[in-house]
Amino acid sequence: MTQTVDNGQLFQLSTMSSLLDGVFEGAMSYDEIKAFGDFGIGTFEHLDGEMIAFDGEFYRLRGDGTATPLKSEDKTPFCSLTYFKPAVTKTFEHPLNKSAFEAEMKKLMKSENLFYAFRIDGVFKEVSTRTVSYQEKPIPMTEAVKTQPVFHFKNVKGTVLGFWSPAFTQGIAVSGFHLHFIDEERKGGGHVFDYELDHGTLKVDQKTHMSLYTPETKGFLNANLSREDLEKEIKVTEG
Repeated sequence: MTQTVDNGQLFQLSTMSSLLDGVFEGAMSYDEIKAFGDFGIGTFEHLDGEMIAFDGEFYRLRGDGTATPLKSEDKTPFCSLTYFKPAVTKTFEHPLNKSAFEAEMKKLMKSENLFYAFRIDGVFKEVSTRTVSYQEKPIPMTEAVKTQPVFHFKNVKGTVLGFWSPAFTQGIAVSGFHLHFIDEERKGGGHVFDYELDHGTLKVDQKTHMSLYTPETKGFLNANLSREDLEKEIKVTEG
């Protein structure tokens, strides 16, 4: 697949609401999605791990604590990707917990109604992550996360990255901050639900528009994307 991609574009495969409904079929392979960016997050077919990508390198973070580079045939039902071109950089020399650091990130945003990509490289006093595990049969994601392994990284050097999506995108994306982590040694990480930065550097890239790709897999075509308890379900799955 040959694509011409705008650097101001945030590309998204499928919707968060489809994951909530248990649509875990792979819709695109690694060879296909890498044309849409060198930076991003997502998950995998059968919900088999978390995706993190930066500097053009893509990794699968699994529930057994491992991190492995993607293979051509690896497939994803949902991911968000972009070409990371940060225009803002800020260094932090003092510790900040999650809420304090999010406040600092928001100060660098022109508006909460726009899209942003974030990357934080540094030393973290703690990063708490979860990593979804392989699901043989489609089940609601709120059920799948009940057995997810949780990891607590202490005094670790690594990278946290992801996106801010506006409130009006909830259900298409995850509104607010959606971040993943990988350690410097590329041995482990996952979906971030809490962290405390000791010191590090933040880079911010504002995106002008989103390109949404809706797959034609059987699961997506038959999914119930009208979620009565959307906010509650996303809160359960995102932590």
